[in-house]
Amino acid sequence: MAKTVLKIFALLVVLVIVGIQFWRPDFSNPPVTAGHRIGEVHVLPENVERVLKTSCADCHSNESRYPWYSNIAPLSWGIHDHIRVGRDELNFSEWKEYSKRKRLRKLEEICEEVESGNMPHYQYLWLHPEAEMDESKTKMLCQWTEELSEEIEGGSK
Repeated sequence: MAKTVLKIFALLVVLVIVGIQFWRPDFSNPPVTAGHRIGEVHVLPENVERVLKTSCADCHSNESRYPWYSNIAPLSWGIHDHIRVGRDELNFSEWKEYSKRKRLRKLEEICEEVESGNMPHYQYLWLHPEAEMDESKTKMLCQWTEELSEEIEGGSK
């Protein structure tokens, strides 16, 4: 009797796992409007552009790259949610649409988030160790955010 219950339970678990694979989030990237990316609004130093692409862009732009494991539920749901929240919080593909005040606030938050170790998200780093922000990258990015803030406050772009 116990073996029968265990077999039925195992079968139900397998059916649920297979069944949830059919409930997929939409992983299509929103369109990117020419001239709206941060690198099209401001001149980005090459090292900054590289860090933003490697450590930030998958969740904070409309140019996310989706790895193979993003096709497996329930991982796909979590990844989709992280990207949705990330884009809502900061989207480098929509930088031109941000007001001067919002740009300044976002630049300050970028430095705060990387200095505190909150970004990149620890779950992202599990499978993307190249995205980790060491002390030199953090210092470089914060220096850039300060310089760009000064440029924006000075009225340029």
